[in-house]
Amino acid sequence: MRAFSIAEARNRLPSLVHEVEAGPAVELTRHGHAAAVLLFHPQYHKLTEKRAGFWDALRGFRWPDPDTFEGLRDKSPGREQDLF
Repeated sequence: MRAFSIAEARNRLPSLVHEVEAGPAVELTRHGHAAAVLLFHPQYHKLTEKRAGFWDALRGFRWPDPDTFEGLRDKSPGREQDLF
């Protein structure tokens, strides 16, 4: 990620926007310390989209229809066992 001071970014904003559209994000610094990040909108949207939490996902989970398993189990009594 390339870094630019805020003053430099102000002078080069159009070219920085084109650069961000084509590649990685750009870091903006103030007095040598990171202050902000310039991102391409789809990247920003991906980072901020609301994701379903655990409980929402659990509520949305559906067990298979009980008829799905009909006829899969052998209903015969099985073999006789000799105990001792």
